[in-house]
Amino acid sequence: MRPFDLKKVDSPKTALTHKKDQVQFIAGGTNLVDLMKKNISQPDTLLDIATALSSTIEKQGAHFHIGAMTRNTTIATDWIILEHFPLLAKAVLAGASPQIRNMASTAGNLLQRTRCPYFYDSTTACNKRKPGSGCSAYDGQNRMSAVIGYSKDCVAVHPSDLCIALVALDAKVHVTHKDQKKSVIAFQDFHRLPGNEPHRDNTLPEHALITSVELTANAIFKHCAYVKVRDRDSYAFALVSVAAALQLDGDQIVEARLASGGVAHKPWRWLKAEQFLKGKKATASIFSEAAELIVSDLKPLSHNGFKIPMLKGAVETALSQCLTV
Repeated sequence: MRPFDLKKVDSPKTALTHKKDQVQFIAGGTNLVDLMKKNISQPDTLLDIATALSSTIEKQGAHFHIGAMTRNTTIATDWIILEHFPLLAKAVLAGASPQIRNMASTAGNLLQRTRCPYFYDSTTACNKRKPGSGCSAYDGQNRMSAVIGYSKDCVAVHPSDLCIALVALDAKVHVTHKDQKKSVIAFQDFHRLPGNEPHRDNTLPEHALITSVELTANAIFKHCAYVKVRDRDSYAFALVSVAAALQLDGDQIVEARLASGGVAHKPWRWLKAEQFLKGKKATASIFSEAAELIVSDLKPLSHNGFKIPMLKGAVETALSQCLTV
């Protein structure tokens, strides 16, 4: 690891004042330290923002705000989350280990880099790590790679479980820019598809700081499920995951939410399937039709065709589990 300076800052204003190209924010460090060990990220200085940003979950008017420094363990156990947004707790508990959840921050989850093995192997070509060098995974070992929304320049997938639930919940990302200007980004627009610029993971403005994530309570989120299919039961990234929620009137679906991880460069919403489910009866056959609609859009690579039946089963299972809560 390259030597670096570490500075602690106590406010967003101070953090933004010191932010430069070779100066990087560090929150929990659960991803950044790995990247520094692999020499993928080589900052001269780290700004410790652990006490500069909010770590609370609170109601502000009609909305709820999760502070940028809120730990994953807090999200999984906080009464506001469990009462209004249980899908978030289910997604968090499906990810990482207890030790990592104790350190990982909300904002850090949004900024996680991909776990594509070629990204972490500096002996191979990777457009995400070194723009213009090529994508080794496209014709390589792409078992974990994307099945939708990818390009020949990058087939990496987004790694976070929390972000899959947040996109299903129509969250919003609150941001403070370097000039102290504030803005809000819809979660659906926060992460990017790779196109020909896969090194850009998101739409966060340069040197800006995420301050909180906003959510609005909705009856739909009471009947929800998070299904994650992976190589082992814990501490493994998703082959495919599904966040599902249904608003029901008896056995009729008033509204549906479906999102997936492990399938694309960004948390992926299945809007066509959501629209199909609206107004239908909540039955196994309807769930199967919705899942079939989803997988009909997939374009697997040479080694990940197995994700098609896997995702279909995960969607059907998640929707069925929504009826049991």
